Amino acid sequence: MTTSAVRETEHAIDVAAPAERVYALIADVTRWPEIFPPTVHAECVERDGNAELIRLWATANGTPKTWTSRRSHDPERMSVSFRQERSQHPVGGMGGTWVVEPGSGSGCRVRLLHDYSAATGDPADLDWIGRAVDRNSEAELQALKTSAELTGPDRLVTFDDTVTIDGEAKEVYDFLNEAQLWQERLPHVARVVLEEETPGLQILEMDTSAKDGSVHTTRSVRVCRPHTSILYKQTLLPALLTLHNGQWLIEEADGGGVAVTSRHTVRVNPERVAELGGGMDLPTMQENVRRTLSANSLATLRAAKAHAEGSGRGRAAP
Repeated sequence: MTTSAVRETEHAIDVAAPAERVYALIADVTRWPEIFPPTVHAECVERDGNAELIRLWATANGTPKTWTSRRSHDPERMSVSFRQERSQHPVGGMGGTWVVEPGSGSGCRVRLLHDYSAATGDPADLDWIGRAVDRNSEAELQALKTSAELTGPDRLVTFDDTVTIDGEAKEVYDFLNEAQLWQERLPHVARVVLEEETPGLQILEMDTSAKDGSVHTTRSVRVCRPHTSILYKQTLLPALLTLHNGQWLIEEADGGGVAVTSRHTVRVNPERVAELGGGMDLPTMQENVRRTLSANSLATLRAAKAHAEGSGRGRAAP
């Protein structure tokens, strides 16, 4: 039996924000999809005092992965240690520690330590993991610094659109899950490419047509959970956005049928509003983004409704 070597790395960054604020961002894993670019979705599965089991969905060298980790919080030392409980190939094992060190004044230093091994003895696998750790660590530390140093409003906007469907949850879920068919089913989708190497983990690339005739290309990683939800994060964004996370939620409706909700969480890049906003200010642009995304979501929900209720089966949705 071949045993892989264990490598250790450390990445660090100085943050012009109080250590307590930085530690709070690290400790609350549910906020990670909004803070860290590689993180698609994160949730706490169980918690007992300062110990917790979390599950993460994230990209590593552009490939979507999922794993569970045990974390131990030490609020007094402002550190969080972690150890993957179930790693994904080619990772054999991985752990480490977030350490927040208060500095002089109101700043602090954040250190991110990793130790890892490959599932095989192949040095190429160990190098692949090393590249992923380096890339994600640098991206996460920079994103943590940006979020912690933000002094004004973070410009995060969340909004929902819900449609009630007289049909089965499975029919609705299948429509949303089978995005490779959206080019034929949805009028605003001009091109779509769907990859799914791991069941339930998709990469969706799509060209979407706007009312003004422009076409926007986006790429998303999707976490698909039959027959209740599809969670996603755009990894290739329109120029005006710095963040777009979304959810398709399918729930039983009062009185029968299902209530299907499209939820968007977006952040508009204020530095691009003057350049691309056509004279609009930031609040107006935020509302314009909301209307555009809602219009596309409602078009998808109406098509899903027609499909699940029977009128849309076997032909393109109106």
